[in-house]
Amino acid sequence: MTDTQSNAYPSITAIGITGLPEILDGDNLGQMIAEAAQNQGTPLVEGDILVVTQKIVSKAEGMLVSLDTVTPSQFAREYAENADRDPRLIELVLRESQSIVRMDQDRGVLITETKHGFVCANAGIDQSNIPDDDVVCLLPVDPDASARRISSEIQAVAGISPPIIISDTFGRAWREGHVNFAIGVAGMDPLKDYRGTDDANGRILHVTTIAVADELAATAEMITAKAINVPVALIRGMPYQPDAGSTAPLLRERTRDMFR
Repeated sequence: MTDTQSNAYPSITAIGITGLPEILDGDNLGQMIAEAAQNQGTPLVEGDILVVTQKIVSKAEGMLVSLDTVTPSQFAREYAENADRDPRLIELVLRESQSIVRMDQDRGVLITETKHGFVCANAGIDQSNIPDDDVVCLLPVDPDASARRISSEIQAVAGISPPIIISDTFGRAWREGHVNFAIGVAGMDPLKDYRGTDDANGRILHVTTIAVADELAATAEMITAKAINVPVALIRGMPYQPDAGSTAPLLRERTRDMFR
């Protein structure tokens, strides 16, 4: 168990990493993050966890697509016409999905299961924080691999390989408001399993498993936000279980999903 927390009381610290330029295709994100942390006076240390927003990962991996290059299918055109949406965008959503979970043409809502297994609106495709018109951003092809690569890039320049969480903003089925979730994980177990342990009153817990990676992604959003140009957060003082890491344990199997 890694634990950099030295206080007598439980606490963690979240630090925004500033000073990163506009990310371009092919950029070495790990090196850029490590150098930015050093330059702002918060160099990375053993035990740190980094939460990296999906948008800069996708930009570094060339996952921006011009809608002018997309030819919509008949289905995409028909859906887009009824929903008052761009048929090129609908076509990309369909291409990036392995199944459609819900459709509401009256409101233009399209919930899909992505190729990665994430259930979200529009296959995670959006146009926020993209400077060019008619250009959209897709999710990384393999976010877990992206997280591993960033950690390795940091190792090469800083001598440590911190756990990496790649975060994105999803809606929730039962509540209003959006929350950041982990879509890529490397270097830590994304879950903390309390099953078989005692609660404060000595009762044995039977079902409680905490999605630590998701909670850290949500915590990081408080300082990365959407429009303040702080795309990375450093989490310090958070105990974690070292592990190869993956988002796979966070995805509920369809056979256990009561809502699909």
